[in-house]
Amino acid sequence: MAGGWWLVAGGKNHGTIGQMRFLRLPLIGAGVVAGALCACGAQPDASAPAIIPSLDYSVVHTYPHDPDAFTQGLLFHDGVLYESTGRNGFSSLRRTKLETGEVLQKVDVPEMYFAEGLALTGSRLVQLTWQTQMGFVYDLATFGKIGTFDYQGEGWGLTTDGTRLIMSDGTPELRFLDAQTLKETGRITVKDDGVPVKDLNELEMIGGAVFANVWMTPRIVRIDPKTGLVTGHLDLDRLTPNAAPGKPIDVLNGIAWDAQGKRLFITGKLWPTLYEMKVEGVN
Repeated sequence: MAGGWWLVAGGKNHGTIGQMRFLRLPLIGAGVVAGALCACGAQPDASAPAIIPSLDYSVVHTYPHDPDAFTQGLLFHDGVLYESTGRNGFSSLRRTKLETGEVLQKVDVPEMYFAEGLALTGSRLVQLTWQTQMGFVYDLATFGKIGTFDYQGEGWGLTTDGTRLIMSDGTPELRFLDAQTLKETGRITVKDDGVPVKDLNELEMIGGAVFANVWMTPRIVRIDPKTGLVTGHLDLDRLTPNAAPGKPIDVLNGIAWDAQGKRLFITGKLWPTLYEMKVEGVN
């Protein structure tokens, strides 16, 4: 999604401590009553909200990233990064060398389109656009455009679970697309402790879960694609890259997973740095 120019900090977690009321019991029969109380207390409270873990992380390595790249989609394949960059007149598809940030291959997107999410399916790269309801399909090797497809609403993030594409659109819903026809096959609503989560941005599939940037926040949420339930929070407010001299910097956006090397990469729009990270329960 199009970026604002402010990085917004995440919210707070609130907890409650239950209170127990003690009764003075007659001596006769007190053991029976106490046993009943213990038995009741042992039963789980089905109405209590699930505790959603906050995932701990550490930075393993940093790499250069093009400070002019308005990152909208990011993925890792065969040792290199593939990136979709946005903004009208600056949108592109590019192949980038991880270690140096060098752009190895690039194709510009026509000025009328604001490029968005990116996913790899077979030998095809699939790229969304923001508000023009049009997506592009490219040959992985040549970057030649081999097709287009349309969809209703906005295009934000895109990833794949190996059989389907998974798409975000700024609403709390994730859409599922057939990987061959690119037609929608279903949707789920993403909820965090019962509350719908909107502004899901760049997506990445990792270990059977969808990881999603939440636009205008330093938070990534882990989502169960079967239920839509958020199962973890990754709060990256400690990541504070310095803008390149004379350059602006925008929000966190960009998740790539190296499935073979079990490496996780994170960056943002116009960020001069790409981070390799170790995250609790991920790698």
